[in-house]
Amino acid sequence: MFLDNLQFSLVKVTVQSIHVFCCVAPRSSLFIVLCKNEKACDASFLHVLEVSAPSLYCLCLPQIRVKPDHTGVVTDGVKHSMNPFCEIAVEEAVKLKEKKLVKEVVAVSCGPQQVQETIRTALAMGADRGIHVEVSGKDYETLGPLQVSKILAALAKKEQADLIILGKQAIDDDCNQTGQMTAALLDWPQGTFASEVSIEADKLKVVREVDGGLETIKIKLPAVVTADLRLNTPRYATLPNIMKAKKKKIENVKPADLGVDVSSRLEVLKVDEPPQRQAGVKVETVNDLVGKLKEAGRI
Repeated sequence: MFLDNLQFSLVKVTVQSIHVFCCVAPRSSLFIVLCKNEKACDASFLHVLEVSAPSLYCLCLPQIRVKPDHTGVVTDGVKHSMNPFCEIAVEEAVKLKEKKLVKEVVAVSCGPQQVQETIRTALAMGADRGIHVEVSGKDYETLGPLQVSKILAALAKKEQADLIILGKQAIDDDCNQTGQMTAALLDWPQGTFASEVSIEADKLKVVREVDGGLETIKIKLPAVVTADLRLNTPRYATLPNIMKAKKKKIENVKPADLGVDVSSRLEVLKVDEPPQRQAGVKVETVNDLVGKLKEAGRI
């Protein structure tokens, strides 16, 4: 039994940063899920397990599992969703268009057929059209920042783009490389970790988040910008816009059509699950603490 086959209303209560979702389904059945991240509670892949009471069910979030051959993680059946930093990038692009500072917003994603769901999300947020660069199989598993950068650079030349906005990093591998590599391949200036963006004639004013605070720079267009967390708050797509997005065009291209070789130069040697954390111990005094640290060889 799966939750996405049911119609339900959703009530959320937050207790100590844990989101408790109570989904009241038909016939007064009750569904409860606990998760630390609201976005992680995606009903499309939550398994429903029946417990003793006939109308009570408990949702169990599946854990990410390492493949038996230790070459990666199991992604079968996992729904694709947009990287949060890329959501911020889409929002900023749409806001620039709403201010009539840009003419068109094109959403691009690389991957198998499922990534069209992500492109549709961008279209529902306000992008005008989408481009799906089809990468599947082994090429998709080894797709890295360099390959994506080559694809984006080729598309920028083909589309005669003036501005590329993307998330500062992906939250799965945290590479933080694609924006910088894309700018280098195009020989364009870049404004990374942007918390504020404004267009002034043929220049771009970017406020960057740096270790010491904020840095303001001006760069010439065309340029590459990577979005940081505080650039904006992405909008929720409304139902009318979701319906409109289904009619918007998504162009399908292959890396070979762009003259890009997506073969990887890196080899994954091994992927392991993190070691289980051992239980701690309580001590009564500072002397006990020092003794325990000495026993463990920490001091």
